[in-house]
Amino acid sequence: MAQRGMSLGGVPRRERRTPLAFRESGRMRRRELDSRLLILVTLALVAFGLVMVYSATSAAAAVGGKDPSYYLKRQGIYAALGIVLMVMAQRWDYRRLRALAPPLVLGSLVLLVAVLVIGPAINGARRWISLGPAVFQPSELAKLAVAIWAAAYLSRNPAPRDLRELWRPIGALTAVFCVLLILEPDMGTAIALLVMLIGMLLVAGTPTRTLAAGVSIAAALGTVAIYLEPYRRARFFAFLHPWKDAQGTGFQIVQAMIGMGSGHFFGVGLGQGVQKIFYLPEAHTDMMLANIGEELGLLGVAAVIGAYALFAYAGLDIATRCKDPFGKRLATGLTVLVCGQAAINILAVMGSAPLTGIPLPFLSYGGSSLVVLLAGVGILLNIAHRGGAAAASVPDRSRGNGRSRTAVARSRGSADRARRARDVRRVAGSRRSAARS
Repeated sequence: MAQRGMSLGGVPRRERRTPLAFRESGRMRRRELDSRLLILVTLALVAFGLVMVYSATSAAAAVGGKDPSYYLKRQGIYAALGIVLMVMAQRWDYRRLRALAPPLVLGSLVLLVAVLVIGPAINGARRWISLGPAVFQPSELAKLAVAIWAAAYLSRNPAPRDLRELWRPIGALTAVFCVLLILEPDMGTAIALLVMLIGMLLVAGTPTRTLAAGVSIAAALGTVAIYLEPYRRARFFAFLHPWKDAQGTGFQIVQAMIGMGSGHFFGVGLGQGVQKIFYLPEAHTDMMLANIGEELGLLGVAAVIGAYALFAYAGLDIATRCKDPFGKRLATGLTVLVCGQAAINILAVMGSAPLTGIPLPFLSYGGSSLVVLLAGVGILLNIAHRGGAAAASVPDRSRGNGRSRTAVARSRGSADRARRARDVRRVAGSRRSAARS
């Protein structure tokens, strides 16, 4: 007799693969593609950001007699630290973050209160805590903490169906965070936090009418906050009519438009821009895209927008394919956090939205933002590798509380016993029907 697995001619038989095996292999290849695309886009944006930070700061520093590579060195250190955290987060099981959600939220609230008390006032704002040579921005950690907590809550509880359910506890906790952020003042981060939560609630299944009502209330409160603060009110009216006061409140928007327009299609050349030296405020942070538009033109701006579009595609595909509810919601939140901030910054620089002070993710100068976002990418990569293998939960009708149980495969013996029992019932039924006939 021929050996098992061998043909009659002694040639090994080709291993048969079931359709399920083919589908699982396709899913694994898709997850690998998403992970590689995410890593490639992230590292490309970080590397490009280092180049543009040097371009935006070196000329002004040289003119002022300072170290031209000062900002580049600091951003490089933060980028290295962020990449180390990204690798660690990629290898650490993201599901352990569920237990860390309450301490992270509590710690973030304490830091947001502390920065209002001990934080140094810089340009009229208290947003940073100095730790020796390093500077830390608690609001960046707050965004990650809220994303983890909201994902944990929405994975354990049904999605809010009305405003009352939306308010308790997600709306109440978000309101506390937003109030502390506006007191710094940092309304841009509060907006980014709301955009992230909207994306997570949509994925969780919250009705759009409930979200629309919640967003309307938040927008009304935000309008009040803008009206009560003179500088916010001036920024808003400068957005509506920037050329009306081009040398005053509209100066930054006007100079950004001039920089974007003077680059034309290919730009004036890397490092050759003049707006960053004498005219454009915050060229290395909030206005980084204007510097890119001047030096690399429409081609450079389109490449940046395309990179964020690829990031959104990979991140949302990871969220879609994740079987774990916690991982699905967390992946959505982290993806929307990056791409939502990018969209708000791009619209503001182009004059299509009011200036909010939100930096361009991975590109703008800022250590806290870069480190936290890279750690978030590491969590996304971990979800891509582990989320597809997460155990699915199925409704358990035998439980009185209606909770789900983990789906497990039955042993072969139990399957055989069930099959034999069905066969006996089938045979008995056929005999009874034959007797009746």
